[in-house]
Amino acid sequence: MGTMVFQPYDTLRPMTEDHRVTSIFFTELSADQMRRHLPDVLGVYIRAMGYPAAVRSHRAPLWAEHVLRQGWRAIAAFSHDGDDDGEQTAPPTLVGIAYGYHGGPAYWWDRQVRDGLQRTGGDTAVLDDYFELTELHVEPGFQGHGIGHGLLTRLLAGRPEARVLLSTPEAGETGNRAWALYRRAGFTDVLRDFLFTGDSRPFAVLGRELTASDRAGGPRPLA
Repeated sequence: MGTMVFQPYDTLRPMTEDHRVTSIFFTELSADQMRRHLPDVLGVYIRAMGYPAAVRSHRAPLWAEHVLRQGWRAIAAFSHDGDDDGEQTAPPTLVGIAYGYHGGPAYWWDRQVRDGLQRTGGDTAVLDDYFELTELHVEPGFQGHGIGHGLLTRLLAGRPEARVLLSTPEAGETGNRAWALYRRAGFTDVLRDFLFTGDSRPFAVLGRELTASDRAGGPRPLA
């Protein structure tokens, strides 16, 4: 990650393997940090999703534009390797990213979901006041250690919106770790098997109300 240096505000329990202690710390990224290190951030996204490297050039302008949207916020997770004495043995490495912003009818995602709800008889009131969880990704080798939940909890801390919404590819209730994370975190169905314009894959739109615990910045226990 080069000279990417941040002040951690929270840490996750250490993971120990072969006398190497890997601690995970979380930090909030500024819009400028996100833009300057977008290639590295997109690398996590590409590897987590299993996409070809060419996707980077298509996603970079979109992600760069997202930082300008109302209420944009991003949380990054870094691994920090050390020895048994706690001494750092390597620079911190980016291993997870999550970001989102205040959703609204000015944005393509909102218009797509609103149209889907109207066509299926759903309640469009869910779109009145929400935080759009746009991306949440963890490096494959670091999945399964609570980093996704850590990113999600910290991203939603203190949000003023009534609820959070997201879309994720359909994979069945136990098809992948993302689905397991969202279900344990209390997300329920808003739309299922939904087709966004230009994408042949079916998606689920999930959501949950934001609680007083979220707004206070405290952790929300998994179900």
